[in-house]
Amino acid sequence: MRLAIVHETVYRFDTPATRAIQTLRLTPRTTEAQLVDSWRIDVSQDCRLSPVEDAFGNLTHSFSIDGPIDELSIVASGEVATEDTAGVLHATRERLPLAVFRRATDRTPIEGSVRDFARTALTESGGDPLSALHLIMGRLHESIPFERAAASRAPHEVLAGGPAGTEDVVHLFAAAVRALDMPARCVSGYLHDEALPERDAPHFWIEAHLGNGLGWVGFDAIANACPTDRWIRLAAGLDTLDAQPIRGVRTHFGAETTTTRIVIREIARA
Repeated sequence: MRLAIVHETVYRFDTPATRAIQTLRLTPRTTEAQLVDSWRIDVSQDCRLSPVEDAFGNLTHSFSIDGPIDELSIVASGEVATEDTAGVLHATRERLPLAVFRRATDRTPIEGSVRDFARTALTESGGDPLSALHLIMGRLHESIPFERAAASRAPHEVLAGGPAGTEDVVHLFAAAVRALDMPARCVSGYLHDEALPERDAPHFWIEAHLGNGLGWVGFDAIANACPTDRWIRLAAGLDTLDAQPIRGVRTHFGAETTTTRIVIREIARA
């Protein structure tokens, strides 16, 4: 399908900010599952966007602005044609060896309970990695109450029970995959839902590498599905911090408010 996307984030300051430094991972790359037809990023303040491809193959843009800044608006918009590949990407813009994606991070530690959870799923799946990942995805979806505003917790704490936000579910999923000595990465992007055309945050899921035959395959525990043509992929990294669409520092002496509005509209079937 062909989707039109508008992602707007606005920062407002009680007292003018003296400086802002931002890194944007707001530009989707073309893959076998999506074709970026047009895309642009607009910043409300006068600045120069410097494009750089990071270590994970994400196209990033950085800028810095000197104040005074009362309000800063960042808008990414464009059109992407998507195809349903059942989550299979085979390959993307690879710059790092697969061994890097087996490594735990501060947000994806592999505690004993997470390892046991993953190994149990693999055993119950007859040792088949693909079946094990589908089983893990289904169990996370069924057992973890999704709550966007839930306090952040470590993967083993999320596994123990209670509500969790999108990023914590993704970190638990990534840790479980790595516990099976399989490469995993966290992905940011958008999920088109006709019932919810407007959202206030990007979406996250994982990709696991299943060997040369399949390559990278996506799994979304929040939706309990492998990505189809309703998913738009933005960026990837070892955890969600690496894949955040917007990261930065704004220097000011008062309160700051941030609002994000993401609108996705289907134009036509690709």
